Amino acid sequence: MIRLDKFLSEMGLGTRSEVKKLLKTKQVTVNKVVVSKPETKVNPDTDEVCLNGSKIEYKKYEYYLFNKPKGCVSATKDNVHGTVMDYITDAVHDDLFPVGRLDIDTEGLLLITNDGALSHELLSPSKHVAKTYFARIDGEVTQDDIISFKEGIDIGEERLTKPAELVIKKSGSVSEIELTITEGKFHQVKRMFEARGKRVIYLKRISMGPLKLPDDLKTGTYRALTQAETDALMQINCGK
Repeated sequence: MIRLDKFLSEMGLGTRSEVKKLLKTKQVTVNKVVVSKPETKVNPDTDEVCLNGSKIEYKKYEYYLFNKPKGCVSATKDNVHGTVMDYITDAVHDDLFPVGRLDIDTEGLLLITNDGALSHELLSPSKHVAKTYFARIDGEVTQDDIISFKEGIDIGEERLTKPAELVIKKSGSVSEIELTITEGKFHQVKRMFEARGKRVIYLKRISMGPLKLPDDLKTGTYRALTQAETDALMQINCGK
């Protein structure tokens, strides 16, 4: 049960004070009864809340698939750079955040949500959620690199990286690859290639767990997850 003014505010109908003014004008009904008291408790799962006769569907969580561009940081606030949240303009809730981080110069798939439990599950090392990247590499990527990535790379930490799947799409002075990892260490992809004497010159995340970056989702744009995508994520978040 939650307060009616909180329900209406979370569904984007205004601030708490704005919602209270709305209630005073008797435009809101709960189960077809006009309600004007903001402290009235409602059950979002069973009560029918309407504004001027139109039912308000309560959404506790929002899920957006964002194609992150270069130049913005994966944070809710930053004193120097723009953030990924600057691109999310029509969300209902104001407590959304990016799940995990992509470097400022990295593009690609980023999940934006206010579901903290799901975020924890996706980022938990014990879940081994796979993340796949497309990259252009300054240097020739070879079969030896594939073997080394599978065995684990020494990137200067206590342990080698976990086995990673490296697929060579094009090999030459500038190579193109896809790399799937199950960790999220700081600058991990870049450090793995640096350890092999090569440099990442372009990096884009194309999948995370069951989520795939759609070909038609332009850089800097986003869309709500489909029901199928949300259901697939819930399979990871077994606690929900």
